[in-house]
Amino acid sequence: MSKDPTERRKARLMEVLRHRQPDLTLVLANIHDPHNVSAIYRSCDAFGVSQVHLYYTDTPFPVLGRKTSASARKWVESVRHKDGEEMLKSLRARGMQVLATSFSPKARPLRQWNLASPTAVIMGNEHSGVEGELLRASDGELYIPMYGMIQSLNVSVAAAIILAEAARQREAAGMYATPRMNATELEDAYAIWLEK
Repeated sequence: MSKDPTERRKARLMEVLRHRQPDLTLVLANIHDPHNVSAIYRSCDAFGVSQVHLYYTDTPFPVLGRKTSASARKWVESVRHKDGEEMLKSLRARGMQVLATSFSPKARPLRQWNLASPTAVIMGNEHSGVEGELLRASDGELYIPMYGMIQSLNVSVAAAIILAEAARQREAAGMYATPRMNATELEDAYAIWLEK
């Protein structure tokens, strides 16, 4: 006999919450294209990222279309920051390594990083990348190896590739098999999600 709709909904919400990775996040730094931002939110939800950090200093946060972003943004918390130093301090206070996407000589290939560790990855502006201040203050720089003539990816595609690699490493480490939140945290998160 099938469960009633309320029980099915609870089972689905709890299943998703059990896979959430509270120590994996992205920082969106002045990304202005609404389609890119919407796609990044969808990738975050898909790979279990529960929170995205928004760092917008020289461009307003884009107006996102209701159809494309509402469903994903509903399930991924947004935390806004105006001060880069304070943002990095708060991420490090949670034990996170802060990595920035970059093509500088210091950058290391994506798979050389341990993304099963608590990690925040800064995704830079579509045109200018991660601004110098954040780049200098990061704990390291990463790039996605490419073998074609074009040596850059759309920022939303890059975000999805980075999160897929993080998910691969975390799945291998069993981090999706066991809830990352304790029973009380799961119930609290469930109660919040019921209101969405």
